[in-house]
Amino acid sequence: MDNKMVLLTLTGPDRTGIIAAVTGHIADAGARIRDIEQSVTHTLLSLSVLIDFPTGESDQKPLVKELLFLAKELGLDLDFQVLTEAEYRRKTTRNAYVVTILGGEVNALALARVSRILAEHAVNIERISKLTQGQLRCVEFLITTTPELDVKAMTRKLLHTGASVGVDIAVQKESLYRRAKRLVVLDMDSTLIQIEVIDELARVAGVGEQVAEITERAMNGELDFPGALRERVALLKGLKAEALEQVYRNIPLTPGARNLVTILKRLGFKTAVISGGFQFFTDRLKADLGLDYAYANGLEIVDGIVTGEVAGTIVDGARKAQLLEEIAGKEGITLDQTIAIGDGANDLPMLGRAGLGIAFNAKARVREQADFHINQQNLDSILYLLGLSEREMAEIAG
Repeated sequence: MDNKMVLLTLTGPDRTGIIAAVTGHIADAGARIRDIEQSVTHTLLSLSVLIDFPTGESDQKPLVKELLFLAKELGLDLDFQVLTEAEYRRKTTRNAYVVTILGGEVNALALARVSRILAEHAVNIERISKLTQGQLRCVEFLITTTPELDVKAMTRKLLHTGASVGVDIAVQKESLYRRAKRLVVLDMDSTLIQIEVIDELARVAGVGEQVAEITERAMNGELDFPGALRERVALLKGLKAEALEQVYRNIPLTPGARNLVTILKRLGFKTAVISGGFQFFTDRLKADLGLDYAYANGLEIVDGIVTGEVAGTIVDGARKAQLLEEIAGKEGITLDQTIAIGDGANDLPMLGRAGLGIAFNAKARVREQADFHINQQNLDSILYLLGLSEREMAEIAG
């Protein structure tokens, strides 16, 4: 065992004092702990400790023997494996990613399909964590890969498999930036709220079907967004300004939207809504939810009547991405620390620019082009991608 490391693994019923007893023996023997990890599932403990002797001690057998006796006293099973320094370095220099599996239920079939794909790509699962309480609805895998792995190709397979078994899957590089996001930017229509505002205004104006058809094609990327917006706004000419207030009073927030913003704010995030809709509505949502920024199009109103014209610069896809950068720059936040969430084709530039771009219940074309897409009822399910557990969310939300 000269110049070798020993990986000790203890399993069995959890009880107090185990760590103190094990590390005490290691300290008394003059050994050094190179790595340590423990998990408890219900009442079953699994403790792994990697040790070596930095002072040149040549015989580790006495310590292993003492720990075998200790394990027996504690009612634990102990296994050990000898590692070389080269093996340890190969292990610690592999690339780490987080695979998040999210759905109404993450069942055995979903886990089997996902883990099979990981195995086919020679990916090792280092840790599995359950992020939800009660029913299994979100599971997080910490995986390690070789630098040569085509992660994008593997991710495409995982997304296809996830769709076939009814779960959403996200693959993210495990790094400081995954846990250090600082700005979240949301689209408004069909993301922060459950409706398309312009369609509701059109319904009041009696041109609902005409406008809804144009909206659908624009959100799928079939039409030029600025042109489609002007065409729809022109159909609103003559609408009374009171109709905007009427529509706002009946706007349904997306389930989980208020909880998402509350948790983000308590964690110190900056929040913004950037919409291809109208400033009248984003300003009110900003005040209602306590958002930090709100940007949208101006709807020209003269003498209490909608003129059918757009006022100011149109907030299209390119402008959304530009505003994301401007807010991040103003707040001193890098783009790697930003999250953008949207559902339409005009959100794609913003999603692509953000450190984490998420297509939420998105149109087909957007799902195909976005790196991450989630089809869940609740908007606060986004928080699982930050590694927050359901228990932590409840604690933060109070």
